[in-house]
Amino acid sequence: MADLRNTPMTRRRQLILLIAVVPLLTVGLSGCGQSMSDLEQYVEQTKARPGGRIEPMPEVITHEGFPYPGHTRDPFDSSILAPQIAADRPVATSTVTIDPDRPQEYLESYPLDTLRMVGTLEQGGTHWALIRTPDRTIQRVASGNYMGQNHGRITGIRETGVDLTEIVPDGFGGYMERDTSIALSE
Repeated sequence: MADLRNTPMTRRRQLILLIAVVPLLTVGLSGCGQSMSDLEQYVEQTKARPGGRIEPMPEVITHEGFPYPGHTRDPFDSSILAPQIAADRPVATSTVTIDPDRPQEYLESYPLDTLRMVGTLEQGGTHWALIRTPDRTIQRVASGNYMGQNHGRITGIRETGVDLTEIVPDGFGGYMERDTSIALSE
């Protein structure tokens, strides 16, 4: 078996490696021998300076509580308020629901106030609205498409706007429908 350690190609690589490493070591070690006398002198001068006066901590003034006569219950006890809130809350009787299995459409990823109507189009008997997204792309939508983050279904397209019905929380654990529109942008 041939000895590859003494071939001309291996010697050439060793020479190149030596030429590359020696200057790097020289530059790297050149910073190690410098004197730090100026830094040591500055530290000594800083330590020799007299210390400053530290203000004493302010005295904490304690206040005594005042017992109100005839008031024995805790004002922060939520168990007293809970039955009253529950009695005032109407029972959710809404029949409006959200279909969680419906695939989300592209324009449902944007808040409704960031979408702009820029025009209309009629093609093959279908009226389309042209909607500009915040990333400056134009999307076309028809009645029945969804847009906005509140499950807004397009109910009508006019020359001057798009009408939608959104499904929003009613505040009592259910949902309600809300009519809204997007006007044509100038």
